[in-house]
Amino acid sequence: MSSEESVKEEEKEKEETVEAEGSAGEDVASERNAQCYEMFEKVAEYLNGELAATSEEYALLQRLNQITLNKYQDMTALASRLNEVSQRLNDKFVSLQPYCDQIDQVEASVSALEQTAYRLDAYCKRLEGKFRDLEKS
Repeated sequence: MSSEESVKEEEKEKEETVEAEGSAGEDVASERNAQCYEMFEKVAEYLNGELAATSEEYALLQRLNQITLNKYQDMTALASRLNEVSQRLNDKFVSLQPYCDQIDQVEASVSALEQTAYRLDAYCKRLEGKFRDLEKS
């Protein structure tokens, strides 16, 4: 073989190697593209799951806030009714206070009258005793 022939053979081998590498490079590139596509799909799926969970949490918080708002409105209405009842009771107490004062005055008068009756009774007993003593003498 001549040197020209050997150079040509070497060139042919190089071309075949480059073609084989090119074909293998295309396989590697297409495999990388497939892996990148799969990775993006999985990342998108993960992010969609995270967003769905966050959305559900916000919906739950919104329902809890609405329930809390309803409870506070109920408590406000109850407190308002209790305030009205308390005010009416206070008004009734104020309107009945003069009668209570009169009852206290009557009670004080009855107590004083009772004390006077006890003293009068004691005085009558002493007078009876003196009268008996005078009758005996």
